[in-house]
Amino acid sequence: MTELPTRPDISAADSPSDSEAHSQATGRALPEPQVDRVEERVLGSLIEKAITTPDYYPLTLNSLTAACRQKSNRDPVVDVDEQTVAAALERLQEQGLTRVVIGVDQRVPKYRQLFAEVHGLQPAETALMCELMLRGPQTFGELRSRASRMHPFEDLQQVEAAIQDLSHRSPALVTQLERQPGRKESRVAHRLAGEPASPTPSAAATKSEPAVVAARAESERLERLETLVEQQQSQIEDLQQQLEAFRKQFE
Repeated sequence: MTELPTRPDISAADSPSDSEAHSQATGRALPEPQVDRVEERVLGSLIEKAITTPDYYPLTLNSLTAACRQKSNRDPVVDVDEQTVAAALERLQEQGLTRVVIGVDQRVPKYRQLFAEVHGLQPAETALMCELMLRGPQTFGELRSRASRMHPFEDLQQVEAAIQDLSHRSPALVTQLERQPGRKESRVAHRLAGEPASPTPSAAATKSEPAVVAARAESERLERLETLVEQQQSQIEDLQQQLEAFRKQFE
């Protein structure tokens, strides 16, 4: 299988430690990635499938588009076509964050992500960044629950430690948002599209804070239940994609 690099200074054999060593040796910080909403979804989907379905990774354009449009573990759910995904892949390749993979026995090109390698991410950090790309800002508790399908977190302290490491990188990859009225916890967001803006609560929301707190507690309980259901749906969709890929081998 042959990989077509998009940047000559990033080798296919680079491991996370190799990337960090290269950055330290050159004395230059890694460039700050700038992605839009579609690129964010493409990159997150590639990372997710690399972890959850490694036997069917890298992904074809068709499989990647299906992953981007997936309904489980996505917020918001988006309806993108292959042309839009292909254009996003080209822009990500220009930043050195994805790569085309061409095999001798494969009929169509496939794509893999380089984000984790370029930034030297550990498995826990990779899982958390993936969840932030796929579902936007989340609390530490939400991240622990949702990212556990890609990496086990024994407690919130492990999540907090990984987030702290991500926030102290150069460039910083995440930031902690200010706690909103009615929420018991602050949320974490990625910085791949720049510094996220914290929403400003309305005066009405501030005045009705006790009611908002009660509603938020119920909402968080429902979110935990929804997360369990979504994890099961994701497993079913992954199995369906594996079955489809297996079937196409005999066409």
